[in-house]
Amino acid sequence: MQPVVETLSGLERRVDLSVLLADVEKEVQAQLKRVARTAKVPGFRPGKAPLAMLERSHGPGIRYDVINSLVGRAFEQAVDGAKLRIAGSPKLEPKTEGVADDTLGFSATFEVYPEVALPDLATLSVTRYESPVGDAQVDRTLDVLRKQRATYEAREGRAAQDGDRVTLDFAGTIDGVPFEGGKAENFPFVLGQGRMLPEFEAAATGLKAGETKVFPLAFPADYQGVEVAGKTAEFTIKVNEVAEPVLPAVDAEFAKSLGQAEGDVEKLKADIRGNVEREAKVRVQGRTKTSVMDALVEAAKFDVPKALVDSDIETRVAAAREELKQRGIPNAESVPIPPEAFSTESERRVRLGLLVSELVKQNNLQAKPEQVRARIEEFAQNYEEPAQVVSYYLTDRQRRAEIEAIVVEDNVVAHVLEKAKVTDEQLPFDQLMGMA
Repeated sequence: MQPVVETLSGLERRVDLSVLLADVEKEVQAQLKRVARTAKVPGFRPGKAPLAMLERSHGPGIRYDVINSLVGRAFEQAVDGAKLRIAGSPKLEPKTEGVADDTLGFSATFEVYPEVALPDLATLSVTRYESPVGDAQVDRTLDVLRKQRATYEAREGRAAQDGDRVTLDFAGTIDGVPFEGGKAENFPFVLGQGRMLPEFEAAATGLKAGETKVFPLAFPADYQGVEVAGKTAEFTIKVNEVAEPVLPAVDAEFAKSLGQAEGDVEKLKADIRGNVEREAKVRVQGRTKTSVMDALVEAAKFDVPKALVDSDIETRVAAAREELKQRGIPNAESVPIPPEAFSTESERRVRLGLLVSELVKQNNLQAKPEQVRARIEEFAQNYEEPAQVVSYYLTDRQRRAEIEAIVVEDNVVAHVLEKAKVTDEQLPFDQLMGMA
């Protein structure tokens, strides 16, 4: 008789399972006989050890595996018969009440996938972003490249300002005691690049060579130097040199330094324009995608399986630990990372994933081979040997799958933009590129 699946609450279900002891013992004996053919037992030739002896040494482990296998098979038959999609793994508990003496009983509690009701896309309000690239944007990027290749000339009597390279001595103490990493001589850094903490840069700004300043600096609670994180230090700095940046001229040598072999400045500008246009396109597409996905998840009204949320949280906690290890944080494996810090975002990710999957299925938005190839070719333009990159992605299944996932998301975004109420918004280039 088909087991009855009971609804507990929301997506949680329970089903009672039973396995005949006779079936368990039959399979156990069959496996023991197979083991006996090759088992090596002291005092016996291979394959000649008594079954009773093998029962004592191998029986408990085999019996455990057999019971798990038979219960798993019974569970699969139950959920298949009820036409259910299981989310996560079931929780099994022994059951004795109402179970015959010749039977092992279990109760399996599990979650199922929800029925995903798609929102009316025509009611969604989304923003489609754009940011045209013109001569001004190319010149702005060219200026950034020049600043990256600036040389510096010391200036007597110059007050340090953004863009200047300041060379100084510094010494810091906490409660009057020096600390590791809190002292250096002739330490250079460029003001405005964010290499130093904001309070440190603010203290150095306006000083001239030979001048000294004492100031307090509060280290952030999440500062990478754990021994000083969250504490306030007193720093003394003495400026040794203020050097003004000298930008290179936009000429043939500059073009060659950026990979334009012929030293052709106009070709360099054309290359920069192409790169900037590709980067701007990726970024505005990302902004638009975020707007679409936010609108979708806001309109989604269905429960999500806790098992899937918990799995996503585990993945994110593991990624956070890996990031701490990469940053050199001591005891990264044992640093407390509260799972609840990720619960809201993980629930959102799971809900959005289920919704997007249903949109793709109902509207045939799967990635087509020609779309995948076109996206790979577009991506490959960022490299010196595009043909090699295309070949690499097309022949590597995992990499190709990554591109396919991106194309599917693009298809979903395009589909929603066709149906929803769309507002077009133009983003300033500097804001889009993070230069503001």
